[in-house]
Amino acid sequence: MLKFICYPKCTTCQKAKKWLDDNHIEYELRDIKNDNPTLGELTDWYSSSGLPLKKFFNTSGLLYKSLDLKNKLPEMNEEEMLKLLSGDGMLVKRPLLIGEGFVLVGFKEPEWEKELTAHGKK
Repeated sequence: MLKFICYPKCTTCQKAKKWLDDNHIEYELRDIKNDNPTLGELTDWYSSSGLPLKKFFNTSGLLYKSLDLKNKLPEMNEEEMLKLLSGDGMLVKRPLLIGEGFVLVGFKEPEWEKELTAHGKK
């Protein structure tokens, strides 16, 4: 079963959820604010994604800006960044869609369509 990790008040997350529902794709919903990803989960997802770790940060979020992470992240190592992400779900870019063999960060319909089709989920 796919894991759909989102913040329900986020409009991008709402669009992604609607897209999943409209395409009859089953998923397990998880509110990132109430059930923050653990350090282990984030480490696994980062490793599986093939993406730079910076892509996992919600760079448009208030918390990201208030912590001045734009200037601090370049000085941090991966372990420090992962610990920071696991400390507060509002720092994590969302939505996240996790399936066997893939991790999607943020919602871009063409990317989701391609990945889910390739993994036989659509």
